[in-house]
Formats: sequence, structure tokens, C-alpha cells
Amino acid sequence: MEKRVIGIGGIFFKSEDNAVLKDWYNKHLGIESESWGAVFEWRRKDNPDDLTSTAWSIFKKETKYLEPSKKDFMVNYQVENLQELMAALKEEEVKIVGDIEESEFGKFAWILDPEGNKIELWEPPKNI
Repeated sequence: MEKRVIGIGGIFFKSEDNAVLKDWYNKHLGIESESWGAVFEWRRKDNPDDLTSTAWSIFKKETKYLEPSKKDFMVNYQVENLQELMAALKEEEVKIVGDIEESEFGKFAWILDPEGNKIELWEPPKNI
């Protein structure tokens, strides 16, 4: 397996007040977001025909989505072959959280780094 991570798939963090924080990011940084967040589209350097994206989302402070991590953020890394990567990570004794999930948005899996940061791994659908 050559490539593992090919880009940042998303940045997620908790907020005390989502509406106020979304307004701040819109006003001062120009990030326009829907209720769930925003998407930044980009092309891969090694494959310029491949249009992909990075998600940006603010979660309510009470969210359980980032658990079991105790941190207020999570990075989503985009990968090319999630099944293969997860098999390799299991062999390397990386802490895996849950099972691979598939949806119209692609395939997702989660791991913890040595400091307990939850990491989301995402293989986008081929038609993104």
C-alpha cells in the first residue's frame, strides 16, 4: 500500500454557540455555511481531473460524534482505499473505533491516535 492519506477531508470542532460562531466565521473570514457546515472544493495535484472537497463544520458542544475522544475537534483525512488502509492499521495495532460505514457520501472509519484524538478516515464516492 503506497498512499494512505491524500488530503484533508474535513475539520470539525465543537462550539458553545454555533450560530454566533458561524456568523463570526462568515463576517471575518468569508466562510458561508449551511446548517451542517461548508465545503471547499479542490483538485488533487497528482490527479488534476479529480475534483474533491474538504468539509468544515461546527458541532454543538453536546455532540457525541467526536467520542470517545475528550477533545473538542476532529480532523477527517481523505484516503483512496479505506478497506485496505483499515486492514493495515489493524495489523499495526492502531485503536479502531467502530466499523466502516458506507453512505451516499462515501465510506467512513475512525481511529484514535496515541493522545486520544479521534481521526475520521473518508473515502469519497467516485462521483464527488
